[in-house]
Amino acid sequence: MTHPPTPVGRHVLADLDGIDAEVLDDVAGLRAALSDALTAAGATVRQVVAEAFEPHGVTLVALLAESHASVHTWPEHGRALVDVFTCGDAADPELAVALLAGATGGELREIRTIARGGEPVRVVEPLSPGLARTWELGRVHLRESTPFQDLLIADTAHGVTLFCDDERQSAESTQLIYHEALFVPAALSARRRERVLVVGSSEGVVSELAIACGATLVDHVDVDAAAVRACAAHLPYGYTPETLAAAERGDGPVRVHYADGRAWVRGDGPRYDVIVVDLPDERPDDADNQLNRLYTRDFLADCRDRLAAGGVVVSQAGSAAVWRDATLRAAWDRFHAVFAQVRYVGSDEHEWSFLVGGADLADPDLAGLAYEPVSIDAEFLRTRTVAPAGLRNR
Repeated sequence: MTHPPTPVGRHVLADLDGIDAEVLDDVAGLRAALSDALTAAGATVRQVVAEAFEPHGVTLVALLAESHASVHTWPEHGRALVDVFTCGDAADPELAVALLAGATGGELREIRTIARGGEPVRVVEPLSPGLARTWELGRVHLRESTPFQDLLIADTAHGVTLFCDDERQSAESTQLIYHEALFVPAALSARRRERVLVVGSSEGVVSELAIACGATLVDHVDVDAAAVRACAAHLPYGYTPETLAAAERGDGPVRVHYADGRAWVRGDGPRYDVIVVDLPDERPDDADNQLNRLYTRDFLADCRDRLAAGGVVVSQAGSAAVWRDATLRAAWDRFHAVFAQVRYVGSDEHEWSFLVGGADLADPDLAGLAYEPVSIDAEFLRTRTVAPAGLRNR
């Protein structure tokens, strides 16, 4: 028996805020804006039905050859809730939402993309030449392209998971293990830990750990504002929209700055006890990738020059697995070229290694640390700070 093809589509749900009340009550203007946005995004509009309500508010439904779209407005709140569902590849529902936001002057506060029908959606994550890992996705919370990367936040077997350019960055079930290994040994290696600089780490977990470990000020610098805000809106760890908004205002010990991390550390400025560089993996085969600028000896030297006395720099350094350790070996050589002392930290979230550099590293000791780690104890500090023999013997 021949079965008909399984329907496959994308259903985008979006919240638009900050729209003038007059725009949200203008039936003719909204009808034109919705039709134009859908058409420009590749959809075929069959008809648009609109209904105005008293004392205010409008609902529009567009019937498409590809499926449908709808807009519901609340002028008194400056808000419109939008959904666009399209089947096939001819139309781009995310683009339609973005164009509608631009036409109405709205700010895209939240967007979710849900795959409808078809086989399970998967992400194929490259690990090394000839080897990849496949992630089967459940609910897709967000799919967005920023000027810097493609973001995906979705449910996986590891909980809510963040992908950047199809590489897993953090997952609900293991993110604390990763972030504790990144920050806690580095904080213990520093002579003080009152002032912390975080470059990257869009989830905000490191900022929270720094405060828990005794920091009184955290400057969090990330070039991608859309990524930081998406993580706050959709990840069940790290910043919430409320705590991020406070950090963006500088209201509290954490201050978020949307800026180039390389430019931030160059030249004069405040000195830090701990500088954390938490980025996606180095991409040596992609010479034009902006991430690579933060994986250079010059950048490490700039970080070193921004340290207070007894301060340390810690960076995500790749994997210790011998079949994919090229970036770790390169990072090891850079750290030893820049810092008088280097300490290796291997995470129990097995893919990750970190390097800590400074002029005079303190012996890591949990005694007196205000924060009690979940995944790090004295035995971890004794055993997981021994570098693999392949690195030690270089």
